[in-house]
Amino acid sequence: MKRIILLVLVILQLEETFEWGFKNGILHNSIWLEQAAGVYHRESRLGKYQLTYREAKAVCEYEGGQLATYEQLEEARKIGFHVCAAGWLHRGRVGYPIVKPTFNCGFGKKGIIDYGYRLNKSEKWDTYCYNPTGKECGGVLTETERIIKSPGYPNEYENEQICYWHIRLKLGQRIYIQFLEIDIEDDTDCLSDYFEVYDSYDDVYGLVGRYCGDELPDDIISTGNVMTLKFLTDASITGGGFKIKYSAIEPISNETSTLETPTDFVS
Repeated sequence: MKRIILLVLVILQLEETFEWGFKNGILHNSIWLEQAAGVYHRESRLGKYQLTYREAKAVCEYEGGQLATYEQLEEARKIGFHVCAAGWLHRGRVGYPIVKPTFNCGFGKKGIIDYGYRLNKSEKWDTYCYNPTGKECGGVLTETERIIKSPGYPNEYENEQICYWHIRLKLGQRIYIQFLEIDIEDDTDCLSDYFEVYDSYDDVYGLVGRYCGDELPDDIISTGNVMTLKFLTDASITGGGFKIKYSAIEPISNETSTLETPTDFVS
């Protein structure tokens, strides 16, 4: 009996690893799936749950896409797309994709949390768009030092881009980020074009900050050995972009009493 229970647990763990873990060297969760599946989440410039059905449809079309269908959202979820926020879908359906359920996210259930077709199209939710031809950029970075630039830098970046850089260093190392230059469309709360930093393995948890405009943010030091950087642009105004540097901070040895920041790195 104990062997049977153990076998079931192993199978469940393998299923979880397949859907929420490494496959072909890539961690499959939301930081990659907007590129892989063409499905992405949007909220209003006013914040969460502020879009009527008509407005949600307009947001997707404005960026060159369309409202995602239930089937497209499910295909994205199958390869790891996970967002804990309900949004409009094609034909007025509302739902959200859950890969790794918790009590507060998905009611503990895995799959599409489906609110069905909404009769009242004036209800306000987020939205899920589909645009398989969106531009891609970013990647997995494991070097101890690296300069990261917006696409096309020093020329202006383009519209309708979603870029992810996933930094993964050795266990025990931390990541030191310096903003060297930044010129991103400036608006209230940075809801048009923006650059985000996450102190985590994905863009679900650990948001450090969202940045736009031309004022250099303060330096950032991670709490662990992984960080996620996200750059998103809409379909209107562009800017000069950004240039940042990250460097590894080695663990403090027994002989070291103070934490030293990395030396300058020349690309």
